[in-house]
Amino acid sequence: MANLRIGCSGWIYRSWKDDFYPKGCPQRRWLEHYAGQFDTVEVNSTFYRLPKREAVAAWVQRTPDDFVFTIKASRYLTHVRRLRDMDEGVQRFWERIEPLAVTPKMGPVLWQLPPNFHRDDDRLGAALWQLPPGRHAVEFRHPSWFAPEVLALLREHGVALTIADHPERPWQRHELTADFTIVRFHYGSRGRRGNYSETELRAWADRLARWRREADVFAYFNNDWEGFAPRNARRLQQLLRAPSRVG
Repeated sequence: MANLRIGCSGWIYRSWKDDFYPKGCPQRRWLEHYAGQFDTVEVNSTFYRLPKREAVAAWVQRTPDDFVFTIKASRYLTHVRRLRDMDEGVQRFWERIEPLAVTPKMGPVLWQLPPNFHRDDDRLGAALWQLPPGRHAVEFRHPSWFAPEVLALLREHGVALTIADHPERPWQRHELTADFTIVRFHYGSRGRRGNYSETELRAWADRLARWRREADVFAYFNNDWEGFAPRNARRLQQLLRAPSRVG
């Protein structure tokens, strides 16, 4: 069996206060509390702005030895440059996350492309050649990318196809293109207001159990409002009997 890690897309959400986070727990202690429940997190803030090296170093210091961070690549690279001429931007980004990147806590880097970015094999191929060593995953949000030739390109470079679950994207493919995969749970279709229903979670537990026979699985809930994400993540842990820090 490969590794299976379940967590959430971020940990700083005020709607989790006095629910997931105990009453009286200050925000400066939220990461420690989160890392007491889950062994991985997807960092979304790095998509919006470059982190300070001191903050990245603090993430490393404040989490257990077996904790793993998935880092979302800067939107400057994916949405502004749109994968063109990335050398300087990639170097700047990696300089900021270096305090994490040089440790065992560094997980995959997630490259989320915008919904209006249509398929461009040449541009994608050139970008994949420029990626630093390590694990990388791409999340496509336009249906044109889900073609055999694109998946073959990802396999050639050992890059994972991100499996992004959302009812508005029925064309999402459930395929492995590397020795790991990232599953992002954006919005449940059967639960209320984006919450994942028990039926949905059981179906996903079966899928993840199959995939972990072939690849490491990183699963993150992005339906952060109303505390859905941590509740759904805990339930998925239970269904898979994945390591849970709370027993």
